[in-house]
Amino acid sequence: MHARSRRLPLLAAVTVALFALASTPQMAEAKTRKPTLAEIAAAKQIEVAKQQAATAAAARLNSATKTLNQLTYLANQATSRYRQAQSELAQAIAVAKAAAAHAVLTQAAVNDATRTIGKLATNAYMMGGGFTDLDSVLHANGPQDLMDRLSTLNSLGANNSTALQRYQAASTAAKAAQAEADRTKAAQVVATNKVAAAKQIADDAKAAQAKEVSRLSGIQDALAKELASAKRVRVTLEQQRQLAILEEQKANTAANTSGQKSVWPDRGFKGRTSIRSTDAIRAKAVAYAKKQVLARLPYVWGAQGPNSYDCSGLVYAAYRAAGLGYPNWSRLNAALYFVDSKRIAFADLVPGDLLFYSYDGTVQNIHHITIYAGNGMMWEANSKRTGLLYSNMYSIKGLMPSGGRV
Repeated sequence: MHARSRRLPLLAAVTVALFALASTPQMAEAKTRKPTLAEIAAAKQIEVAKQQAATAAAARLNSATKTLNQLTYLANQATSRYRQAQSELAQAIAVAKAAAAHAVLTQAAVNDATRTIGKLATNAYMMGGGFTDLDSVLHANGPQDLMDRLSTLNSLGANNSTALQRYQAASTAAKAAQAEADRTKAAQVVATNKVAAAKQIADDAKAAQAKEVSRLSGIQDALAKELASAKRVRVTLEQQRQLAILEEQKANTAANTSGQKSVWPDRGFKGRTSIRSTDAIRAKAVAYAKKQVLARLPYVWGAQGPNSYDCSGLVYAAYRAAGLGYPNWSRLNAALYFVDSKRIAFADLVPGDLLFYSYDGTVQNIHHITIYAGNGMMWEANSKRTGLLYSNMYSIKGLMPSGGRV
C-alpha cells in the first residue's frame, strides 16, 4: 500500500473524530475549569481582607516597636543610674572606712591623754599629800623649794589642761566622723536599693515588651503568608479563567480549519526507538509552555527565554524547566528534534508530544515545531507578528505525518 493510501484512512478517522468532538458538549466547553467572575471577586475580597489585616498588624508591630525602643531607652537610663548609685555607694563605704581609721587614730589620742592624766595623778601621789597651791606653800623647804614646787605645779596643770582638751576634741571628732560615715553609708545603701528596684522594673517592662514585639512579629509574618496565598489563589483563578476563555475561543476550530488536509505523506522517516520523558516531565513541559503563552511573551528568533522565544527555543526551555536538560536534551533546531524523538501517530498523541512542520515534507526542510496541548490544540512560538499562541494543530500548513515523543 502506498504511503498516501495508508495516510487517507488515518486522516479520515482524525477528521471524523474531530467533527464528532466539535458537536459534543465536551468539545464546546473548555478543558480547563472556568472560574466564575463571582469566584474571582470573592478571591479578591479575601485578598483585600488579608491585606487590611496585614496592614493593621504592621501598624501594631510598628507601635509596639516604638514602645520597646522607649522602654529600652528608659532601661538604659535606669542602668546608668544604678551604676552611678553603685559608684556613690563605693565612695560612701570608702568614707566610712576612712572615718573608722580616723576613729582609731582619735582613740589612740584619747588613750594617750588618759595615760598623761594617770601619770599626773601618780606624780601627785608620789610627792605626798595633795598637789595644790596651798599644799605647795605649807610643805616648801624655803623660798627656792617653794618656787620649784609652784613651777612644777604650773607645768603639770598646763599638761593636764592640754590632755583634757585633746581628749575631748578627739572624742568629739571620732564620734562625729563615725556618725557621718554611718549616715552616709546607710543613706547610700537605701538609694542604691531604690535605684536597683527601678532598674529591675525597667528591665522587666523592656523584656515584656520585647515578647509582645516578638508575638506581633509572628502574627505579621503569618498574615503576610496568608496574603501571599490569597494573592496566588486570585491570580490562579484569573489565569484559569483567561485560559478557559482562550480554549473556548479555539476549541471548535479544529473541524473548520482549511489546512487540515495539508499533512505531508508518511515517507517512513524514523526517529528514536525509546523515549526519555515521563508523564510527569511532559506535564511540566506543557505547564511551562502554557505559562509563557498566557504571559503574552514575544517571539524572537533564536531566543530560548525567559523573556522571549522562537519555536524550538520554547520547546527547549519547556523541557529544560521540566528537568530534561543538556546533554540529554540540548538546544537543537526543529529538524534535529524530529530525528531525536520517537515517532507518534496523531491518534496516540498526548499533551507534551511535539508536532513538526516542513516546507516540502522532508526532514531537512522542517521549519517549525510546537508542543501538543491535547484536544487538537498546541502551544507554539509562532512568529514575530503573532508571538506565542495557543492554536489548532492544523492551523499551519505542512504538518509532518507524525508527532514526536521526547
